[in-house]
Amino acid sequence: MYKKIILTGLIIGLTTIQTFALNIGNKINDKEFPEANNVLPENQGKADLIIQGGVEKNVDMTLEKCIELALGNNPDINVAFHDVLASDARIKQIWANYFPSISWQTGYTRIRQLQLSDALGENLVFNYYILGQITLQQMLYDFGVTQNQATIRRIDYQGYRETLAGTINDVIYQTKDAYFNLLYAFEQRRVAKDNVEKFEMFYNQAKAFYEIGVNPKVDVTIAEVNLSNAKLQYIQADNAVNLAVAKLNNVMGVPFIDKYNVTERLRFKPVEVSFDEAIRIARDARPELKVAALKVAGANQTVKLVKKAWLPNISMEGQYQRGGKSWNSNYGYNYGAYLNFPMINGMLINNEIKEAKYLYDKELASAKSKQNSIYLEIQQAYLNLEEKRQQMPVAQLQVKQSKENYELSFGRYKVGEASPTELKDAQISYQSAQLSYYKALYEYNSAKAALERAVGKNIVQDIKPVELEG
Repeated sequence: MYKKIILTGLIIGLTTIQTFALNIGNKINDKEFPEANNVLPENQGKADLIIQGGVEKNVDMTLEKCIELALGNNPDINVAFHDVLASDARIKQIWANYFPSISWQTGYTRIRQLQLSDALGENLVFNYYILGQITLQQMLYDFGVTQNQATIRRIDYQGYRETLAGTINDVIYQTKDAYFNLLYAFEQRRVAKDNVEKFEMFYNQAKAFYEIGVNPKVDVTIAEVNLSNAKLQYIQADNAVNLAVAKLNNVMGVPFIDKYNVTERLRFKPVEVSFDEAIRIARDARPELKVAALKVAGANQTVKLVKKAWLPNISMEGQYQRGGKSWNSNYGYNYGAYLNFPMINGMLINNEIKEAKYLYDKELASAKSKQNSIYLEIQQAYLNLEEKRQQMPVAQLQVKQSKENYELSFGRYKVGEASPTELKDAQISYQSAQLSYYKALYEYNSAKAALERAVGKNIVQDIKPVELEG
């Protein structure tokens, strides 16, 4: 009975130590670092848009809906998110050092003592049975080694969360660029279709002039060739729309989605943001900058951890056995506390500390390099956006001028004062000006999305979009 009380007291003591250790770990982890599932992309109550392979047919698609689909289905985000979950599990693996380790063993051993058998001149054979052997081990204190390891894992966890944010940032940019490219393809097709209708009208006009004897047969032939070229361009423009749709669907992660309607058109919405303001936004929002800073912090913690390689740890162990000459003939137990010193290799530990310090300096330099790269990226994105913004009034003026020239040429052609070649040149010039304008629109919107990616945050301003007259 006395032995049972001692064993019960041992188990209660180990359980109390375990609870204390777990509370320490959970208090640090829960207060400073929330659960990993809190970083899931928010659906904002629109779960019907997060799909696996299809949506309702003929749904009206907008840029916001495309981004929602991409956040819910793009596999790159899923990969980065599971890295976050795995990193969260690695934190708990470290805190498991404060959990007790329990093992159970049973077996049978047959022993023949060589020296005694030779000395006594007879075979000494023993049978040893173990019905059950339960061993309970508990680490009590390791002088901060586990805390350092957990801190490193928590920093890694934060780094994976920022990497997830960076992946989301990239996917949003890719979705915006693919969406604007689709709108640009729609405009190209619309211009091509209008071009076919105009050249068809020119062909009918030339045919009518020829039948009444006003123009020669060659005018009809020229108009017919122009019409065929316009139809070929329309086929190419229509195929470009299909390719743009496929690209957008792939970015969203739903390549087999049903057909949908896109009613929006390219718009010029000026952004009034200074370069200094863009840099300020990036310091607070760009995930890669935060990842670089976290790597420096992790390297610093590694230096502290390596310096503790020579420190011991305090642990307790208890064991209970049942067995002996038969399976249940006897029992035994032992328990105790231990101060365990590691094997120390001074040269090894010294060079491990040097290595950790060098890696820390490396991360400092890498963080500076990343900061410079992001600064250059923002600068390039900002200057590119400014260039595209300044192109817009010029492209708009070209459309207006070429349209006026076309209308004058068409009026002259109707009264027989202009040749088919003059009318064709005016129409092609008008078509080219429209395509240039819509290309400038696409490039401007894409440049704006690139700047938002560079600073790590959407630039939202309440500015009325500028419409193309006519």
